[in-house]
Amino acid sequence: MRISIAATTISVAAMIISLSFINGFQEVVAAKIFNFWGHLRIQHYEPIKVAIAEETPIKATATIRNLIESSNNVKSVTRFATRSAILNANGTIEGILLKGISEDYPFSKLNQFLIAGKWPNVSANNTEIEVAISKFTANELGISVGEKIFIYFILDNGAQPKTRKITISGIFNTGIDVYDKIYALGPLSLIQKMNNWSNDQIGGYEIDVKDEKAMTETGEFLFSSLPPGLNAITLKELSPEIFDWLNLQDTNKFILIAVMSIVAFINLITCLIILLLERTSMIALLKALGARNQTIQDVFILYGSWISGIGILLGSFIGLGICFLQQKLKFIQLNEEAYYVSSAPVSIDLFQIFLVITGTFCISMLVLIIPSLIVKKISPVKTLQFR
Repeated sequence: MRISIAATTISVAAMIISLSFINGFQEVVAAKIFNFWGHLRIQHYEPIKVAIAEETPIKATATIRNLIESSNNVKSVTRFATRSAILNANGTIEGILLKGISEDYPFSKLNQFLIAGKWPNVSANNTEIEVAISKFTANELGISVGEKIFIYFILDNGAQPKTRKITISGIFNTGIDVYDKIYALGPLSLIQKMNNWSNDQIGGYEIDVKDEKAMTETGEFLFSSLPPGLNAITLKELSPEIFDWLNLQDTNKFILIAVMSIVAFINLITCLIILLLERTSMIALLKALGARNQTIQDVFILYGSWISGIGILLGSFIGLGICFLQQKLKFIQLNEEAYYVSSAPVSIDLFQIFLVITGTFCISMLVLIIPSLIVKKISPVKTLQFR
């Protein structure tokens, strides 16, 4: 009986922990991606271009901006462009993709990534060119906040690269290597000058939405409303490898829940069968005294439900306790390069926890009917004859 309670406890706790950890992992990694690159992009329609390719310029107009902001789900809109460049410092060079952003960029969503210095002043009137680089790039170049280094822009015609002196305003670390090893943040005006663009030419619009679940619908609405030649694309379409990997975690979650459920149910069945076999003489005697099969079955089902209930309560307490401790203490550490997070994130969904508890209890009750049917097979005459 104790083994059965322990198995149920461990199974329920494992289901709660796995749900909370996987939910937290998916939410945190997705949030990092969306915070760095927004939820949607409006740019020139080029379906065969890779996500990190430089954009074909489009003209920024009040009409397009008003059309984007007409969607009730749009939270913020900002202009951007990207340009490949090379940083040179301490005899070392490092290739980057400079993301140029405008003055209205919501830096508040990036504050969680800033580990030193400040975000760059991207005003076109700023006489000093400020750039924020990743921790990876800073380590490769051996530089820190406040240092001045050279940035080189390679020209397509093979001419001598354009060179500018920049100031490192800040260092960030997203934990997502595909961003940290590539991107730096700087003023949009710098890219416009290096590309010989006019002030109204940009790479595209970066859009944050209010409801992430309606991101695809918002993209479809904008695409149908935009002028020909422009495309509205979601980050899930631009980075399918990351989001497909995140979705695979659901499969792991369901497999673990299924295995833990099977373990709990087999233990309950085994426990009840053993209890029935140990009480064979008692069952026969009760039958001889006039007890009905259903009455005796109800006794053992009630006993089994008591075992199941204790296991579920203990499992819930242990599972939620570990989740709350992880939220506060973060004692489970992860390799950030592999998992994009430094500690296991936790997101407790009370509805999912309720489904685990009620689902486990209801299925346990149904499973307990199977061994209780043995009661019908016990004959008072045969059993008491050999007593």
